[in-house]
Amino acid sequence: MVFSDLFFLFVFLPAFAVSYLLGGWIDKLWSLKVSESRHSNITGTRNLVLIIFSLIFYAWGEPVYVFLMLLCVVLNYLSGLAIHYANGGARKLALAVGVAVNLLMLGTFKYLGFLVAQLEMFDIQLPVPQIALPIGISFYTFQSLSYLVDVYRGEAPVQKRFLNLLLYISMFPQLIAGPIVRYGTVAAEIGSRRVTAEDMAEGVYRFILGLGKKVILANQLSEISDQFLSGSLSDLTTTGAWVGIVAFTLQIYFDFSGYSDMAIGLGRCMGFHFNENFRHPYCCNSITDFWRRWHISLGSFFRDYVYIPLGGNRSHQAINILVVWFLTGMWHGASWNFILWGLYFGLIVMIEKYTLLKLKHVPTVILHVYSLFLIVIGWGIFYFDDFDRMTMFFQVLWGDAALLHDFVTESALLDNFWLWIVAAMLCMPIRSGVRSLVERCCRRHPAFANGLVMMGRTVLSLAILILSVALLVGATNNAFIYTRF
Repeated sequence: MVFSDLFFLFVFLPAFAVSYLLGGWIDKLWSLKVSESRHSNITGTRNLVLIIFSLIFYAWGEPVYVFLMLLCVVLNYLSGLAIHYANGGARKLALAVGVAVNLLMLGTFKYLGFLVAQLEMFDIQLPVPQIALPIGISFYTFQSLSYLVDVYRGEAPVQKRFLNLLLYISMFPQLIAGPIVRYGTVAAEIGSRRVTAEDMAEGVYRFILGLGKKVILANQLSEISDQFLSGSLSDLTTTGAWVGIVAFTLQIYFDFSGYSDMAIGLGRCMGFHFNENFRHPYCCNSITDFWRRWHISLGSFFRDYVYIPLGGNRSHQAINILVVWFLTGMWHGASWNFILWGLYFGLIVMIEKYTLLKLKHVPTVILHVYSLFLIVIGWGIFYFDDFDRMTMFFQVLWGDAALLHDFVTESALLDNFWLWIVAAMLCMPIRSGVRSLVERCCRRHPAFANGLVMMGRTVLSLAILILSVALLVGATNNAFIYTRF
Protein backbone atom coordinates (compact mmCIF):
# COMPACT_ATOMS: atom_id res chain seq x y z
CA MET A 1 0.00 0.00 0.00
CA VAL A 2 1.25 3.48 -0.81
CA PHE A 3 0.17 6.92 0.38
CA SER A 4 -0.66 8.19 -3.10
CA ASP A 5 -3.39 5.62 -3.64
CA LEU A 6 -7.16 6.12 -3.64
CA PHE A 7 -7.69 3.14 -1.35
CA PHE A 8 -5.25 4.58 1.18
CA LEU A 9 -6.74 8.07 0.97
CA PHE A 10 -10.44 7.16 1.12
CA VAL A 11 -10.56 3.82 2.96
CA PHE A 12 -7.45 3.10 5.03
CA LEU A 13 -6.77 6.63 6.25
CA PRO A 14 -10.38 7.46 7.30
CA ALA A 15 -10.71 4.08 9.06
CA PHE A 16 -7.46 4.72 10.88
CA ALA A 17 -8.45 8.29 11.80
CA VAL A 18 -11.77 7.18 13.32
CA SER A 19 -10.15 4.30 15.21
CA TYR A 20 -7.33 6.52 16.44
CA LEU A 21 -9.80 9.17 17.59
CA LEU A 22 -11.80 6.57 19.50
CA GLY A 23 -8.57 5.30 21.00
CA GLY A 24 -7.75 8.83 22.12
CA TRP A 25 -11.11 9.13 23.92
CA ILE A 26 -10.51 5.81 25.69
CA ASP A 27 -7.02 6.95 26.74
CA LYS A 28 -8.45 10.22 28.03
CA LEU A 29 -11.14 8.49 30.09
CA TRP A 30 -8.60 6.04 31.45
CA SER A 31 -6.14 8.77 32.37
CA LEU A 32 -8.87 10.63 34.29
CA LYS A 33 -9.83 7.45 36.11
CA VAL A 34 -6.25 6.58 37.03
CA SER A 35 -4.80 9.97 37.90
CA GLU A 36 -7.87 12.19 38.31
CA SER A 37 -5.91 14.78 36.37
CA ARG A 38 -6.84 16.37 33.08
CA HIS A 39 -3.14 16.81 32.31
CA SER A 40 -2.30 13.10 32.35
CA ASN A 41 -1.69 11.75 28.85
CA ILE A 42 -1.90 7.97 28.54
CA THR A 43 -1.32 6.71 24.98
CA GLY A 44 -1.83 2.93 25.29
CA THR A 45 -4.99 2.58 23.20
CA ARG A 46 -3.81 4.99 20.52
CA ASN A 47 -0.51 3.14 20.31
CA LEU A 48 -2.30 -0.17 19.94
CA VAL A 49 -4.48 1.23 17.15
CA LEU A 50 -1.39 2.59 15.39
CA ILE A 51 0.38 -0.79 15.69
CA ILE A 52 -2.59 -2.71 14.27
CA PHE A 53 -3.02 -0.38 11.31
CA SER A 54 0.75 -0.30 10.70
CA LEU A 55 0.86 -4.10 10.47
CA ILE A 56 -2.15 -4.08 8.12
CA PHE A 57 -0.47 -1.38 6.02
CA TYR A 58 2.74 -3.41 5.68
CA ALA A 59 1.06 -6.80 5.27
CA TRP A 60 -1.11 -5.38 2.47
CA GLY A 61 1.83 -5.57 0.11
CA GLU A 62 4.11 -7.91 2.07
CA PRO A 63 1.89 -10.60 3.71
CA VAL A 64 4.85 -12.92 4.33
CA TYR A 65 7.58 -10.43 5.17
CA VAL A 66 5.54 -8.83 7.93
CA PHE A 67 6.72 -11.79 10.02
CA LEU A 68 10.33 -10.91 9.18
CA MET A 69 9.74 -7.42 10.50
CA LEU A 70 8.15 -8.84 13.66
CA LEU A 71 11.15 -11.11 14.11
CA CYS A 72 13.40 -8.07 13.72
CA VAL A 73 11.48 -6.29 16.49
CA VAL A 74 11.73 -9.30 18.83
CA LEU A 75 15.48 -9.64 18.30
CA ASN A 76 16.10 -5.93 18.83
CA TYR A 77 13.87 -5.87 21.91
CA LEU A 78 15.92 -8.67 23.48
CA SER A 79 19.21 -7.10 22.34
CA GLY A 80 18.23 -3.74 23.84
CA LEU A 81 17.42 -5.34 27.19
CA ALA A 82 20.68 -7.29 27.11
CA ILE A 83 22.68 -4.11 26.44
CA HIS A 84 20.84 -2.26 29.23
CA TYR A 85 21.26 -4.88 31.94
CA ALA A 86 24.72 -6.21 31.03
CA ASN A 87 27.99 -4.78 32.36
CA GLY A 88 31.46 -4.24 30.97
CA GLY A 89 32.46 -6.53 28.13
CA ALA A 90 29.06 -8.21 28.13
CA ARG A 91 27.46 -4.94 26.99
CA LYS A 92 29.82 -4.73 24.03
CA LEU A 93 29.10 -8.36 23.19
CA ALA A 94 25.34 -7.77 23.35
CA LEU A 95 25.70 -4.74 21.07
CA ALA A 96 27.92 -6.65 18.64
CA VAL A 97 25.47 -9.56 18.45
CA GLY A 98 22.49 -7.23 17.95
CA VAL A 99 24.22 -5.25 15.21
CA ALA A 100 25.45 -8.44 13.52
CA VAL A 101 21.97 -9.98 13.47
CA ASN A 102 20.47 -6.85 11.90
CA LEU A 103 23.18 -6.65 9.26
CA LEU A 104 22.87 -10.37 8.56
CA MET A 105 19.14 -10.00 7.92
CA LEU A 106 19.69 -7.01 5.66
CA GLY A 107 22.60 -8.68 3.87
CA THR A 108 20.72 -11.91 3.26
CA PHE A 109 17.64 -10.34 1.73
CA LYS A 110 19.26 -7.43 -0.08
CA TYR A 111 22.81 -8.43 -1.03
CA LEU A 112 23.18 -12.23 -1.00
CA GLY A 113 22.14 -12.72 -4.62
CA PHE A 114 24.40 -9.88 -5.77
CA LEU A 115 27.41 -11.21 -3.83
CA VAL A 116 26.96 -14.76 -5.10
CA ALA A 117 26.73 -13.46 -8.68
CA GLN A 118 30.08 -11.68 -8.26
CA LEU A 119 31.82 -15.01 -7.53
CA GLU A 120 31.72 -15.72 -11.26
CA MET A 121 34.65 -13.29 -11.60
CA PHE A 122 36.72 -15.86 -9.67
CA ASP A 123 35.41 -18.82 -11.72
CA ILE A 124 33.19 -19.92 -8.86
CA GLN A 125 29.83 -21.05 -10.21
CA LEU A 126 27.03 -21.14 -7.66
CA PRO A 127 23.26 -20.88 -8.16
CA VAL A 128 22.22 -17.30 -7.56
CA PRO A 129 19.43 -17.19 -4.95
CA GLN A 130 16.34 -15.32 -6.09
CA ILE A 131 15.20 -13.57 -2.91
CA ALA A 132 12.52 -10.90 -3.07
CA LEU A 133 13.49 -7.68 -1.32
CA PRO A 134 11.13 -6.92 1.60
CA ILE A 135 9.76 -3.40 1.28
CA GLY A 136 11.36 -0.92 3.65
CA ILE A 137 13.92 -3.36 5.12
CA SER A 138 16.75 -0.84 4.68
CA PHE A 139 14.81 1.78 6.63
CA TYR A 140 13.58 -0.31 9.56
CA THR A 141 16.93 -2.12 9.86
CA PHE A 142 18.76 1.20 10.18
CA GLN A 143 16.23 2.40 12.75
CA SER A 144 16.85 -0.79 14.72
CA LEU A 145 20.61 -0.26 14.55
CA SER A 146 20.27 3.34 15.77
CA TYR A 147 18.14 2.13 18.69
CA LEU A 148 20.73 -0.41 19.83
CA VAL A 149 23.69 1.95 19.46
CA ASP A 150 21.92 4.84 21.21
CA VAL A 151 20.93 2.57 24.12
CA TYR A 152 24.53 1.38 24.36
CA ARG A 153 25.85 4.95 24.34
CA GLY A 154 23.26 6.06 26.90
CA GLU A 155 21.79 8.57 24.44
CA ALA A 156 18.33 6.97 24.50
CA PRO A 157 16.43 5.01 27.16
CA VAL A 158 15.95 1.28 26.72
CA GLN A 159 12.40 0.35 25.78
CA LYS A 160 11.12 -2.21 28.28
CA ARG A 161 7.67 -2.48 26.69
CA PHE A 162 7.70 -4.68 23.63
CA LEU A 163 4.66 -3.00 22.05
CA ASN A 164 6.32 0.40 22.27
CA LEU A 165 9.37 -0.83 20.39
CA LEU A 166 7.08 -2.52 17.86
CA LEU A 167 5.34 0.82 17.40
CA TYR A 168 8.65 2.61 16.82
CA ILE A 169 9.87 0.17 14.16
CA SER A 170 6.55 -0.54 12.43
CA MET A 171 4.94 2.94 12.47
CA PHE A 172 3.37 3.11 9.00
CA PRO A 173 4.01 6.81 8.16
CA GLN A 174 7.77 6.24 7.86
CA LEU A 175 7.94 2.44 7.56
CA ILE A 176 8.62 1.82 3.88
CA ALA A 177 10.56 4.88 2.66
CA GLY A 178 11.66 6.90 5.66
CA PRO A 179 12.75 9.28 6.91
CA ILE A 180 15.02 7.20 9.16
CA VAL A 181 13.66 8.25 12.56
CA ARG A 182 16.08 7.98 15.49
CA TYR A 183 14.57 6.36 18.56
CA GLY A 184 15.59 9.30 20.73
CA THR A 185 13.56 11.62 18.49
CA VAL A 186 10.25 9.92 19.33
CA ALA A 187 10.97 7.99 22.54
CA ALA A 188 9.19 10.48 24.79
CA GLU A 189 6.26 10.90 22.37
CA ILE A 190 5.62 7.15 22.24
CA GLY A 191 4.78 7.21 25.94
CA SER A 192 3.12 10.63 26.16
CA ARG A 193 1.98 13.02 23.44
CA ARG A 194 -0.69 15.58 22.73
CA VAL A 195 -2.12 16.71 19.43
CA THR A 196 -3.04 20.39 19.20
CA ALA A 197 -5.13 22.12 16.56
CA GLU A 198 -1.90 23.57 15.21
CA ASP A 199 -0.43 20.05 14.91
CA MET A 200 -3.46 18.86 12.96
CA ALA A 201 -3.51 21.89 10.66
CA GLU A 202 0.23 21.70 9.96
CA GLY A 203 0.13 17.91 9.55
CA VAL A 204 -2.76 17.90 7.07
CA TYR A 205 -1.21 20.74 5.08
CA ARG A 206 2.16 18.99 4.95
CA PHE A 207 0.57 15.69 3.91
CA ILE A 208 -1.38 17.31 1.06
CA LEU A 209 1.71 19.17 -0.16
CA GLY A 210 3.56 15.86 -0.28
CA LEU A 211 0.68 14.25 -2.14
CA GLY A 212 0.79 17.06 -4.71
CA LYS A 213 4.55 16.70 -5.14
CA LYS A 214 4.13 13.00 -5.87
CA VAL A 215 0.97 12.92 -7.99
CA ILE A 216 1.00 16.29 -9.80
CA LEU A 217 4.75 16.62 -10.35
CA ALA A 218 6.74 13.39 -9.84
CA ASN A 219 4.30 11.14 -11.71
CA GLN A 220 4.13 13.52 -14.68
CA LEU A 221 7.90 13.97 -14.73
CA SER A 222 8.34 10.18 -14.67
CA GLU A 223 6.46 9.95 -17.99
CA ILE A 224 8.97 12.36 -19.53
CA SER A 225 12.04 10.64 -18.08
CA ASP A 226 10.76 7.18 -19.09
CA GLN A 227 10.01 8.44 -22.59
CA PHE A 228 13.67 9.33 -23.15
CA LEU A 229 15.59 6.98 -20.83
CA SER A 230 13.75 3.69 -20.41
CA GLY A 231 13.47 2.63 -24.06
CA SER A 232 16.00 2.12 -26.79
CA LEU A 233 18.89 4.57 -26.56
CA SER A 234 20.06 4.11 -30.15
CA ASP A 235 17.55 6.68 -31.42
CA LEU A 236 18.01 9.08 -28.50
CA THR A 237 19.13 12.60 -29.38
CA THR A 238 21.57 14.61 -27.29
CA THR A 239 18.91 17.13 -26.37
CA GLY A 240 16.53 14.30 -25.52
CA ALA A 241 19.15 12.77 -23.21
CA TRP A 242 19.48 16.05 -21.33
CA VAL A 243 15.71 16.50 -21.14
CA GLY A 244 15.29 12.95 -19.84
CA ILE A 245 17.92 13.16 -17.13
CA VAL A 246 16.82 16.64 -15.99
CA ALA A 247 13.26 15.30 -15.77
CA PHE A 248 14.53 12.39 -13.65
CA THR A 249 16.51 14.83 -11.48
CA LEU A 250 13.29 16.70 -10.71
CA GLN A 251 11.22 13.51 -10.50
CA ILE A 252 13.32 11.82 -7.84
CA TYR A 253 13.33 14.97 -5.71
CA PHE A 254 9.57 15.47 -5.79
CA ASP A 255 8.95 11.75 -5.40
CA PHE A 256 11.14 11.26 -2.34
CA SER A 257 10.61 14.65 -0.70
CA GLY A 258 6.88 14.20 -1.34
CA TYR A 259 6.93 10.91 0.56
CA SER A 260 8.89 12.52 3.39
CA ASP A 261 6.39 15.39 3.56
CA MET A 262 3.51 12.95 3.75
CA ALA A 263 5.24 10.90 6.46
CA ILE A 264 6.10 14.00 8.50
CA GLY A 265 2.55 15.30 8.09
CA LEU A 266 0.92 12.03 9.19
CA GLY A 267 3.27 11.85 12.16
CA ARG A 268 2.44 15.43 13.14
CA CYS A 269 -1.31 14.62 13.08
CA MET A 270 -0.59 11.88 15.64
CA GLY A 271 1.62 14.02 17.86
CA PHE A 272 5.01 12.82 16.55
CA HIS A 273 7.61 15.34 15.42
CA PHE A 274 9.88 13.72 12.83
CA ASN A 275 13.00 15.57 11.74
CA GLU A 276 13.17 17.18 8.31
CA ASN A 277 14.58 15.02 5.52
CA PHE A 278 15.01 17.65 2.77
CA ARG A 279 15.94 21.34 2.83
CA HIS A 280 15.77 22.51 -0.78
CA PRO A 281 18.78 20.45 -1.92
CA TYR A 282 18.89 21.91 -5.43
CA CYS A 283 19.59 25.34 -3.95
CA CYS A 284 23.02 24.09 -2.85
CA ASN A 285 26.36 25.79 -3.53
CA SER A 286 28.49 22.64 -3.44
CA ILE A 287 28.08 18.88 -3.45
CA THR A 288 28.91 18.89 0.25
CA ASP A 289 26.09 21.36 0.78
CA PHE A 290 23.78 19.23 -1.36
CA TRP A 291 24.29 16.22 0.89
CA ARG A 292 23.56 18.31 3.96
CA ARG A 293 20.16 19.02 2.40
CA TRP A 294 19.28 15.73 0.64
CA HIS A 295 18.03 12.63 2.57
CA ILE A 296 19.24 14.24 5.79
CA SER A 297 18.27 11.27 7.95
CA LEU A 298 20.51 8.89 5.98
CA GLY A 299 23.42 11.33 5.90
CA SER A 300 23.24 11.94 9.65
CA PHE A 301 23.03 8.17 10.26
CA PHE A 302 26.28 7.47 8.41
CA ARG A 303 27.92 10.52 10.00
CA ASP A 304 27.08 9.52 13.59
CA TYR A 305 27.40 5.75 13.33
CA VAL A 306 30.16 5.27 10.74
CA TYR A 307 32.14 8.43 9.88
CA ILE A 308 32.75 9.74 13.41
CA PRO A 309 33.50 6.30 14.95
CA LEU A 310 36.05 5.70 12.16
CA GLY A 311 37.84 8.89 13.17
CA GLY A 312 35.91 11.54 11.28
CA ASN A 313 38.04 14.60 10.51
CA ARG A 314 40.67 13.63 13.08
CA SER A 315 42.38 10.74 11.30
CA HIS A 316 42.33 9.15 7.84
CA GLN A 317 39.65 11.57 6.72
CA ALA A 318 39.90 10.72 3.02
CA ILE A 319 39.54 6.99 3.68
CA ASN A 320 36.65 7.62 6.07
CA ILE A 321 34.82 9.66 3.44
CA LEU A 322 35.22 6.98 0.78
CA VAL A 323 34.09 4.22 3.18
CA VAL A 324 30.97 6.20 4.08
CA TRP A 325 30.14 6.89 0.45
CA PHE A 326 30.77 3.31 -0.60
CA LEU A 327 28.26 2.24 2.08
CA THR A 328 25.87 5.00 1.02
CA GLY A 329 25.89 3.64 -2.52
CA MET A 330 25.49 0.06 -1.30
CA TRP A 331 22.55 1.08 0.90
CA HIS A 332 20.63 2.20 -2.18
CA GLY A 333 20.81 -1.18 -3.85
CA ALA A 334 22.76 -4.32 -4.69
CA SER A 335 24.09 -3.10 -8.01
CA TRP A 336 27.43 -1.77 -9.24
CA ASN A 337 25.90 1.46 -10.51
CA PHE A 338 24.86 2.41 -6.96
CA ILE A 339 28.39 1.71 -5.70
CA LEU A 340 29.82 3.80 -8.53
CA TRP A 341 27.27 6.54 -7.76
CA GLY A 342 28.27 6.58 -4.09
CA LEU A 343 32.00 6.68 -4.83
CA TYR A 344 31.40 9.40 -7.45
CA PHE A 345 29.91 11.71 -4.85
CA GLY A 346 32.40 10.60 -2.20
CA LEU A 347 35.31 11.55 -4.45
CA ILE A 348 33.76 14.96 -5.17
CA VAL A 349 33.09 15.63 -1.48
CA MET A 350 36.68 14.65 -0.64
CA ILE A 351 38.10 16.95 -3.34
CA GLU A 352 35.86 19.81 -2.19
CA LYS A 353 37.18 19.58 1.36
CA TYR A 354 40.69 20.34 0.12
CA THR A 355 39.83 22.82 -2.65
CA LEU A 356 36.43 24.41 -3.21
CA LEU A 357 35.37 24.74 0.44
CA LYS A 358 38.59 26.63 1.19
CA LEU A 359 38.14 29.12 -1.62
CA LYS A 360 36.58 32.50 -0.92
CA HIS A 361 34.81 35.08 -3.04
CA VAL A 362 33.65 32.58 -5.66
CA PRO A 363 30.40 33.91 -7.20
CA THR A 364 27.37 32.05 -5.86
CA VAL A 365 25.91 31.55 -9.33
CA ILE A 366 29.06 29.70 -10.45
CA LEU A 367 28.95 27.44 -7.39
CA HIS A 368 25.28 26.76 -7.97
CA VAL A 369 25.68 25.87 -11.65
CA TYR A 370 28.71 23.70 -10.85
CA SER A 371 26.72 21.80 -8.20
CA LEU A 372 23.63 21.25 -10.35
CA PHE A 373 25.73 19.99 -13.26
CA LEU A 374 27.47 17.36 -11.13
CA ILE A 375 24.20 16.37 -9.46
CA VAL A 376 22.52 15.76 -12.82
CA ILE A 377 25.46 13.63 -13.96
CA GLY A 378 25.22 11.69 -10.70
CA TRP A 379 21.56 10.90 -11.29
CA GLY A 380 22.55 9.53 -14.70
CA ILE A 381 24.78 6.98 -12.94
CA PHE A 382 22.00 6.26 -10.45
CA TYR A 383 19.34 5.65 -13.11
CA PHE A 384 21.09 2.99 -15.23
CA ASP A 385 21.87 -0.33 -13.56
CA ASP A 386 23.08 -1.74 -16.90
CA PHE A 387 26.60 -0.50 -17.64
CA ASP A 388 26.24 -0.91 -21.40
CA ARG A 389 23.13 1.30 -21.39
CA MET A 390 24.83 3.74 -19.04
CA THR A 391 27.84 4.02 -21.36
CA MET A 392 25.61 4.55 -24.38
CA PHE A 393 23.57 7.17 -22.53
CA PHE A 394 26.61 9.24 -21.56
CA GLN A 395 27.97 9.01 -25.09
CA VAL A 396 24.71 10.45 -26.38
CA LEU A 397 24.66 13.03 -23.58
CA TRP A 398 28.05 14.39 -24.67
CA GLY A 399 27.04 14.65 -28.33
CA ASP A 400 27.82 11.22 -29.80
CA ALA A 401 24.35 10.79 -31.32
CA ALA A 402 22.83 10.52 -34.78
CA LEU A 403 20.81 13.68 -34.10
CA LEU A 404 21.26 16.50 -31.63
CA HIS A 405 17.58 17.45 -31.64
CA ASP A 406 14.21 16.26 -32.93
CA PHE A 407 10.47 16.97 -32.83
CA VAL A 408 9.87 14.56 -29.92
CA THR A 409 12.12 16.63 -27.69
CA GLU A 410 10.38 19.85 -28.68
CA SER A 411 7.01 18.32 -27.83
CA ALA A 412 8.23 17.16 -24.43
CA LEU A 413 9.42 20.67 -23.64
CA LEU A 414 6.53 22.70 -25.06
CA ASP A 415 3.63 20.43 -24.10
CA ASN A 416 4.84 20.29 -20.49
CA PHE A 417 6.03 23.89 -20.23
CA TRP A 418 3.89 24.53 -17.12
CA LEU A 419 5.35 21.45 -15.46
CA TRP A 420 8.95 22.61 -15.92
CA ILE A 421 8.15 26.08 -14.57
CA VAL A 422 6.27 24.85 -11.49
CA ALA A 423 8.89 22.20 -10.75
CA ALA A 424 11.74 24.71 -10.99
CA MET A 425 9.91 27.18 -8.71
CA LEU A 426 9.14 24.56 -6.06
CA CYS A 427 12.80 23.55 -5.85
CA MET A 428 13.33 26.95 -4.21
CA PRO A 429 12.19 27.97 -0.68
CA ILE A 430 9.14 29.71 -2.09
CA ARG A 431 6.74 28.91 0.79
CA SER A 432 8.78 30.69 3.46
CA GLY A 433 9.34 33.59 1.07
CA VAL A 434 5.61 34.08 0.47
CA ARG A 435 4.88 33.99 4.20
CA SER A 436 7.64 36.53 4.89
CA LEU A 437 6.27 38.81 2.17
CA VAL A 438 2.74 38.69 3.62
CA GLU A 439 4.02 39.38 7.14
CA ARG A 440 6.07 42.35 5.96
CA CYS A 441 3.11 43.82 4.06
CA CYS A 442 0.84 43.41 7.10
CA ARG A 443 3.42 44.29 9.73
CA ARG A 444 0.98 46.35 11.79
CA HIS A 445 -1.75 43.72 11.67
CA PRO A 446 -0.12 40.36 12.53
CA ALA A 447 -3.48 38.68 13.19
CA PHE A 448 -4.70 39.66 9.72
CA ALA A 449 -1.43 38.43 8.18
CA ASN A 450 -1.75 35.08 9.94
CA GLY A 451 -5.37 34.75 8.82
CA LEU A 452 -4.40 35.58 5.25
CA VAL A 453 -1.68 32.92 5.28
CA MET A 454 -4.05 30.33 6.74
CA MET A 455 -6.71 31.12 4.15
CA GLY A 456 -4.16 30.83 1.36
CA ARG A 457 -2.95 27.48 2.70
CA THR A 458 -6.52 26.19 2.91
CA VAL A 459 -7.33 27.17 -0.68
CA LEU A 460 -4.02 25.74 -1.91
CA SER A 461 -4.57 22.48 -0.01
CA LEU A 462 -8.05 22.00 -1.45
CA ALA A 463 -6.83 22.71 -4.98
CA ILE A 464 -3.92 20.26 -4.64
CA LEU A 465 -6.14 17.57 -3.14
CA ILE A 466 -8.82 17.87 -5.85
CA LEU A 467 -6.26 17.84 -8.68
CA SER A 468 -4.33 14.95 -7.13
CA VAL A 469 -7.44 12.81 -6.74
CA ALA A 470 -8.46 13.56 -10.31
CA LEU A 471 -5.04 12.45 -11.57
CA LEU A 472 -5.09 9.31 -9.42
CA VAL A 473 -8.29 8.04 -11.04
CA GLY A 474 -7.10 5.39 -13.48
CA ALA A 475 -3.41 6.03 -12.70
CA THR A 476 -1.08 3.02 -12.93
CA ASN A 477 2.44 4.44 -12.51
CA ASN A 478 2.27 5.42 -8.85
CA ALA A 479 4.95 3.61 -6.83
CA PHE A 480 7.45 5.66 -4.83
CA ILE A 481 11.04 5.34 -6.06
CA TYR A 482 12.61 4.86 -2.64
CA THR A 483 10.35 1.94 -1.68
CA ARG A 484 12.79 -0.12 -3.77
CA PHE A 485 15.54 0.52 -1.25
